[in-house]
This record gives sequence, C-alpha cells and structure tokens, in this order.
Amino acid sequence: MVTLIDTIAARAARHPEKRNRPQTEVLRKPDWLRVKAPGSVGYNQTRQIVKDNALVTVCEEAACPNIGECWSQKHATMMIMGDTCTRACAFCNVKTGLPGPLDAGEPERVAKAVQQMGLSHVVITSVDRDDLVDGGAAHFAKVIRAIRAATPTTTIEILTPDFLRKDGAAECVIEAKPDVFNHNLETVPRLYLKIRPGARYYHSLRLLERVKERDPAQFTKSGLMVGLGETKEEVMQVMDDMRSADIDFLTIGQYLQPTRRHAAIDRYVEPAEFKAYEAIARAKGFLMVSSSPLTRSSHHAGDDFARLRLARAAKTARSGASD
Repeated sequence: MVTLIDTIAARAARHPEKRNRPQTEVLRKPDWLRVKAPGSVGYNQTRQIVKDNALVTVCEEAACPNIGECWSQKHATMMIMGDTCTRACAFCNVKTGLPGPLDAGEPERVAKAVQQMGLSHVVITSVDRDDLVDGGAAHFAKVIRAIRAATPTTTIEILTPDFLRKDGAAECVIEAKPDVFNHNLETVPRLYLKIRPGARYYHSLRLLERVKERDPAQFTKSGLMVGLGETKEEVMQVMDDMRSADIDFLTIGQYLQPTRRHAAIDRYVEPAEFKAYEAIARAKGFLMVSSSPLTRSSHHAGDDFARLRLARAAKTARSGASD
C-alpha cells in the first residue's frame, strides 16, 4: 500500500496553489526505493540540535527519503531564509506562500549547529526568495562567513536559487567563496513550463557558468530528476549543456511524487539505467557523478566532495604530465 500525507487540510496549508489541481494516481514504489524508517540514536540527536537552534532543514521540508540515513550520521542540510518558498514548482514539497522577514540571528545559529554536529562538510540550501531585492544572496554570504568563523576547517557547499532578475546577487554569493556552488537544473528544457514554471533553463545554466568565470577554483554542481517524462536523448543533451558550462559534478536521482496533486511520476527508472547515465556522464568529462534512484543533491555530500577534490588533482596532474 502507498501511504501519502495528502489530507485536504495539509494540502491547503502547504500548497495552496495546487488546491484545484486534479489528483493523479501515484505509482507503487519498487523495492529499490524502499528505505528504513528513521529513529536511531544519532537521528534523534541531530533532530534535537536542529530543534534547539530553531533551524529548518530541507531533509524534513522536502520529505527526503534519505533522512534516516543522513541524520543518523549527524548530517543535516540546513534550509535558510524560512520554510516558505515564493515559487510553486510542480515537483516540490516545500511550502508555498509569502515568506516572513529574514532572521538576522540565523547565520550564527547555523554556524553553531554545524559546530555541535562536528561537520567536516556542510550543505546549505534555501527557499526561493523572489520577494527580496537580492533574492537572499547577502544572507547566504553571511551564513558562509559565520560558518567559516565558527569552524574554519569545515568545507561549505551551497545549493542556491537561480537569483532570476536579481542583478549582482550571484556575484555576492560567489565572492563569499563557498567550496561548492550547486544549483539544480532539475529537468530537461522541454518540461520547464510544466515542472519548473518560475525558472528559466538557460538562466540557470548561465548562473553556473558565471561561477566558473568569476572563480575557477570553486567547484560547480547541478542535479537532474528523472521519471518526469524526459527522454534519454534529452538527458544526454542536458549533460552536454552542463559540460559546456564547465560544471564539475552531476547528480541524477528518481523523482518521487510528494502528493497526488504534484506532478505525476511518469515511471520509476531502473537502477541499471542510472548506472548507464553515470557511465555516459563520466565519458563526457564530469569530474564526479552520482546517479542512483535515491541520489539527492546533499546525499553523501562530504564523501563526494573528497572524491571531487581527488578527481581534480588527478586531472591537473595528467594535464601537467602531458605538457
């Protein structure tokens, strides 16, 4: 049996824009997408740290299937600037509406939580804040600086909005020098109007290209969901577009439908197909690829970052040897 948190009251509160959308059938999950329910000692400790510091996590808000595994290891992805997004993407479980004002104390609380968890690598993401002049770029920079001050050895990965029509916003974040700048393209261009109507594919691609132009030392990363109706050829074209923008790290994971009023799942992609995508992406020149049904942007991010650095060092060594 498929269990969905899909009551009328819950839907109306979190997703008012989807209230009048038709309900769709939810496909039964295959065995390879089933995960253990959270509840370990480490999970409860992480939950308490998040609660004590009055923080929001994308792990909870986006109903991530990996929350039990990650939190048991005291790995949590902080979601800054509130729990309410100004966008209404068809795939996303984060609440939609008009956000409240920014919390000036949040950067220090995030840094404190990172210190309490003993994180060597942390991922910071956010809701879209189209209501702010800079889209929240300065707040991102403050969080990065606060973490650097509290735990200088912690490497920082950010997963940002697209900062659409926010002049100078991307540059503000780039200049704060995160170790990894991630922005997810999410899907193929043909599906943007249906799946990501508030965004623009080529703007998102250009955002990541600008990171490399301004600071080549920063790693860039982007992700795709599959199972939304895309074709294999379209996925490969997105890979080519990403490589043209010099993106280092690609993640590919299965789309999971949060409620019956979200975008419908077209199909569950077999694990073997994810492996094929990984092989193709590596052949196209990505330094790092994570492709599996349960892959998410921040899943195993610390381990992947270590591999990413090693891959760059090996590439640099090969380039030097050939000169």
